[in-house]
Amino acid sequence: MCLGIPMQVVAIDGFNAVCEAQGVRRVVSLFMLGAGEVAPGDHVMVHVGYALRKMTEGDARSAWELLAVLGEAAP
Repeated sequence: MCLGIPMQVVAIDGFNAVCEAQGVRRVVSLFMLGAGEVAPGDHVMVHVGYALRKMTEGDARSAWELLAVLGEAAP
């Protein structure tokens, strides 16, 4: 099973972006997205260091809410 994590783009440098989620920052590759598709402040779905797609802030929030519920259900 693969898990994508919603993150917010903080800064962009070429095909790399600094992204943040819940206080954690990571450098993420934008290589899988079209040039100029994302800008600082946008939300992206990240899997193994690659931004796979742009998403709305509402979708990102919903994903984090679901992940929180799943975390509470874990033994």
